Amino acid sequence: MLRSERTVLCLEAHPDDAEFLCAGTLALLRQRGWQVHIASVTPGDCGTVQYHREEISRIRKAEAAKAAAMLDGGYHCLEADDAFIMYDRPTLTKAIAVVREVRPTIVLTLSPSDYMVDHETASRLAQSACFCCGVINIATPGAEGFEPIPHLYYADAMEGKDTLGREIRPSMVVDITGAMDTKEKMLCCHESQRDWLLKHHGMDEYVAMMKSFSADRGRLAGVSFGEGFRQHLGHAFPQDNILQKELGNLVHVL
Repeated sequence: MLRSERTVLCLEAHPDDAEFLCAGTLALLRQRGWQVHIASVTPGDCGTVQYHREEISRIRKAEAAKAAAMLDGGYHCLEADDAFIMYDRPTLTKAIAVVREVRPTIVLTLSPSDYMVDHETASRLAQSACFCCGVINIATPGAEGFEPIPHLYYADAMEGKDTLGREIRPSMVVDITGAMDTKEKMLCCHESQRDWLLKHHGMDEYVAMMKSFSADRGRLAGVSFGEGFRQHLGHAFPQDNILQKELGNLVHVL
């Protein structure tokens, strides 16, 4: 079976990762007729100081589905435990299954080096799921394998730095200025997270933080707002830059 044409999957660790890091690019692809899917490995069941695990999971999945619906998109959750994402057979099987279900041409995921291990592990899961989606001897329930391997892109690390504070520079910046309003509205769907970030991270102005980082990335390309990416170019993965092909002069290669 072949992959779906003009379908993009964003596979992240938690609900709202996509909105912080790549929702502008998803919106631009949607404007060009692409089908959009957003998946989180966890429901973000630890991102709260006021709800029990089951309740915050329900709330955050509903918020994520509402955000995806703004792009006429689907939301998927692999139902791993927040803070306990493992690179193990059960979790990788779920990741392969969602890639096979969606059959994307493009997969966007988190940076391989980031501020927390959940993000880094989700990134590894996405890489392996793309590579293994056509491996017929790996069985997944209800989803057939497909070829070829999707184009894989890593979004920026949070704040654009690794765990030692060193800059992680993107290899390209997508000009999302025209999609910034949609990106902001999608992030605002995640209402439960403002209080959590204020109490646990000491961060207020949830949207302002996102806009500030998007403006920082935009400056690298000489535009108002941007999202940074690096393409996975390892053996067997596609080597052409399909984002640049689809988005044209909105993609600035650095």
